[in-house]
Parts: sequence; C-alpha cells; structure tokens
Amino acid sequence: MTDPNTPRTFTGSPDHPLGGVRIGIVVARWNESITRRLLAGAVHRLDAAGLPPRAIDVAWVPGSFELSFAADRLAATGRYAAIVCLGAIIKGETSHDHHIATAAAAGIETVGRERGLPVIFGVLTCDTLAQAMVRAGGDAADGYVGNKGAECAAAAVEMVSLVAAIAAEEERR
Repeated sequence: MTDPNTPRTFTGSPDHPLGGVRIGIVVARWNESITRRLLAGAVHRLDAAGLPPRAIDVAWVPGSFELSFAADRLAATGRYAAIVCLGAIIKGETSHDHHIATAAAAGIETVGRERGLPVIFGVLTCDTLAQAMVRAGGDAADGYVGNKGAECAAAAVEMVSLVAAIAAEEERR
C-alpha cells in the first residue's frame, strides 16, 4: 500500500526501450551542415533505444520557422509517439535570428500542447557557426557525445516513457 502522505511520482527514462512506436523528426535545411549532424545524432540515439530505422520518419523543411508547421502535420496523423524538431539559428548582423527563434520555440511548444504529444525543441540558437558546430559534434564512434540532436532524441525517449507511465497508472484506476 502506498503512503497517503507521499505524492505519486511519475518518471520516464531516457534508456527506456522503444518498441511498437514511431518517432517523427523534422529537420531544417537552413544551416544544413549543422542540422545533418543533429539528425545523425538523433537517429543514432533512437537506434540505441531499439527503434528500427523504419519506425523513424524524417521531414525536411526550408528553415527553423517552418518546423512547427511540419511537426503539426505529422502530429495530426496520430502515428507518432513523439516528434523531434531540429534546426540551427545563427546570429547575423540584424535581430532576425531572435524573431525566428522566438517563433520556432512558441510554435513547437504549441504543437505539443495542442496535439497532446511530446514535441521536442532541438533548435540551436548560437552566436557563431563555431558554437553551432560544437553543439552538433560527436560521431558514431563516441555515441554523439555533446550532440544536441542525440540529447533531444534522448528527451523524446524519456517523454514517451513518461507518457506511458502516466497512461498505465490511469488504466489501473
């Protein structure tokens, strides 16, 4: 019996084995030399969680501004347990990067909340190309250590696990 003075706690695990689910990944082509590396890290991490490549769908969009639209279209299908959005916004000479980053973050958050599934924000917002390269670093040999795409895929795995834990508790009630 559980202690009535202790709150129920739900946790997910980034090491949760994935089976029978699909994950969508939306990737911005803008700064593609960075976003391809983020995608490689994400796919590697999902593979490590036991998700076969055929259970991963990748949608390419022109830039980070378009990530939320494509994520929403994928979410609307009802086929995905989570969606990971990957992009790279690098500061230029104007404030354009701030507007794009703000819109991308708000749009991605809205999709997740309105569609009721984890939609992970994997958009780098860096001052320089060198900063972006570091955050998209690593490779298969080192498990993509430091690669934000891999870290976002781990967050997706953890959130899928958390959602499953909450659903299982609700079924027991």
